[in-house]
Parts: sequence; structure tokens; C-alpha cells
Amino acid sequence: QVQLVESGGGLVQPGGFLRLSCAASGSIYSIYAMGWYRQAPGKQRELVAAITSGGNTNYTDSVKGRFTISRDNAKNTVYLQMNSLKPEDTAVYYCKADRLRDRMGSYYDSWGQGTQVTVSS
Repeated sequence: QVQLVESGGGLVQPGGFLRLSCAASGSIYSIYAMGWYRQAPGKQRELVAAITSGGNTNYTDSVKGRFTISRDNAKNTVYLQMNSLKPEDTAVYYCKADRLRDRMGSYYDSWGQGTQVTVSS
């Protein structure tokens, strides 16, 4: 059983910053990529940023230059530093582990439960 637990969400004023964390625990052998997605009310879930085990990163255009994704492979933890936050960043942010391999040799994807980020004055 693998569990992803996010933390760090909250209410912040426009221009402010937050740092999200997501720790994966359980019977984990390796995780190819970890990423952050978000879903605003009435909208589809979208990829925000992702990072592979080798450190390659990918960002959606709207967050480039403001958000930074990083990862601690030893701790199976991914972070999202969000600066210069805007009201349109308001959403539930979800962590995802892509191509997770457990100690039984099975591969699958796994999601966290989500954390709310609200940017408002």
C-alpha cells in the first residue's frame, strides 16, 4: 500500500508565496516522475509541474518563472515552491507519482488527496 500525503496549502494574498510538500510512503522501490496538478472549480485538472528521478522538469506556461518543483529521491518527496501567487492560481493541488514501482515489482500511478490553495486579498 502506497500513500501520498500533501501539505503546505492555505490562504495567501496576491503576490505572496507558499511551499507545498508531498511525501510518498509505503512499499516503494522507485518512482519515475512526481508531479503537481491542480483543479479549480468548474475546470479540468491540469498539470502544473513535474520532475523525473533524473531531475528533468516540465512546467505549464502559466507558472513558468514563478513556481519551482524539486524532489528528494531518498525521501520520495516532491516540493512545489510557489512565488508571486495570483488569484487564478486558486485551486486544489494534487500530487501524483508516475510509474511507481513497489517492492513486489508492480507498476502503477498514485494520487494524493489534495490540498487547497487560495489566493485572495
